[in-house]
Amino acid sequence: MLVTTYLAIIFLLALCVGLELTARRLTPPQSTPTAVANPAFRRFQSIFLRAYLLALWADWLQGPYLYKLYRHYSFLESQIAILYVCGLASCVLFAPFSGWLPQALGRRQTCLLFCLSYSACCLTKLSRDYFVLIVGRVLGGLSTSLLTTSFEAWYVHRHVDVHDFPKEWIPSTFTKAATWNHGLAVGAGLVANLLAEWLHLGPVAPFLLAVPSLVCCGWVVLTDWGKEEAEGGPEGDKQTPLLGTPNGGLTRLSAKARFSRSCHEGLRCLLSDRRVMLLGGVQALFESVLYIFVFLWTPVLDPHGPPLGIVFSCLMAASMAGSLLYRLATSTRYRLQPGHVLCLAVLMAFFSFFMLTFSTAPGQPRPHESFLAFLLLELACGLYFPAVSFLQGRVISEEKRAGVLAWFRLPLHLLACLGLLALHGEVSGTGGGEGGSGTRHMFGGCAVMMLAALMAVVSLFTLGRNDTDLRLEGTRGEGEMF
Repeated sequence: MLVTTYLAIIFLLALCVGLELTARRLTPPQSTPTAVANPAFRRFQSIFLRAYLLALWADWLQGPYLYKLYRHYSFLESQIAILYVCGLASCVLFAPFSGWLPQALGRRQTCLLFCLSYSACCLTKLSRDYFVLIVGRVLGGLSTSLLTTSFEAWYVHRHVDVHDFPKEWIPSTFTKAATWNHGLAVGAGLVANLLAEWLHLGPVAPFLLAVPSLVCCGWVVLTDWGKEEAEGGPEGDKQTPLLGTPNGGLTRLSAKARFSRSCHEGLRCLLSDRRVMLLGGVQALFESVLYIFVFLWTPVLDPHGPPLGIVFSCLMAASMAGSLLYRLATSTRYRLQPGHVLCLAVLMAFFSFFMLTFSTAPGQPRPHESFLAFLLLELACGLYFPAVSFLQGRVISEEKRAGVLAWFRLPLHLLACLGLLALHGEVSGTGGGEGGSGTRHMFGGCAVMMLAALMAVVSLFTLGRNDTDLRLEGTRGEGEMF
């Protein structure tokens, strides 16, 4: 496995470079966008990305060796499953409040809270006490929820309400962040491997490295963002919108009222539009399975001795290759619809879990086949996320999107928790360990969930066969979706 892993990372990085060059060659030359040429926007974008990318870097550093750390502390697989469930359960608990906190505390203050809570989460990894590690997982769930909401909330508020930049410029910032995010994920695996294995500092080392990254992020938020807000004018960070009253007056909505209203409108949108319901089903099934995969990939491969940091980089490089393939597939040359790509991604994920049910048979493990299946799954993820993001943008209005996605995440995390609890119960009941029948059965369950997600995708585009909202701009009216 050692040689296979290093050959895989070399091949995947070369593939990503080749796909990036091909994508740039096929992209028609365009004049310089107004956003790129605007120095005020570029400065504002740079200030935001400095903090956001540091936060993402700290988050990725904790990915490769989390399970390995718990095993290093001699915890059983069933005990580790409970730790993961605590993290997911805290995501369920804090997800609704993560959208409310920026409005109640202030957007910049919530980003500082993220830096503080995630630093505390990393420091708990120094303890071998099970209760302390559970507290760390709860803090990690809070931090993950804040990472996905607070930074974006600050940026969008400053972009639209303070600087009055066009809303059409917002995607350019998050596209740039997504491009950097893939590179950071690959680099985090390499750096984590350097610390944990090449320098023999142990699996806790990447978590300790994340702390100074979070301190730097907090410093940028405190200083650069503070200067940005001071220069932006007197408008407060917690400014709340005005709402008309029945007598013709105006009242200012509280953060709690806005949160409640957002959830109510999101639920109404979810129940009134079958397309939104089916898309939510696809997201809940697909992404809950990914949480289970995050738990299982280490115990499947680690007994065979691969460098886990390099394996993590291979997985992230495969995901990057998938996102580049999406760019190529939907380019003006190939003109594949996002619906076709989404269907292909779910089918690939189903096939990868189908492979894993055979490669993880008790007493007959086939680690090379399992590694290949994991790479195929990450490739499918690279295709899935931009496709589902495109479709969400088309079927869910911008003002309702936050509320609808909050409802999407609820069954997502609950399904993942139930899956890990089922694995915990089977391992505890049989006394099995890594590579036992519980892992194989869990992969079989994941394959069934992917099959259900595939049926939901087919139902979605059968329902919207002639729906122009589900098609790319340049290909509307050129035949049917399926």
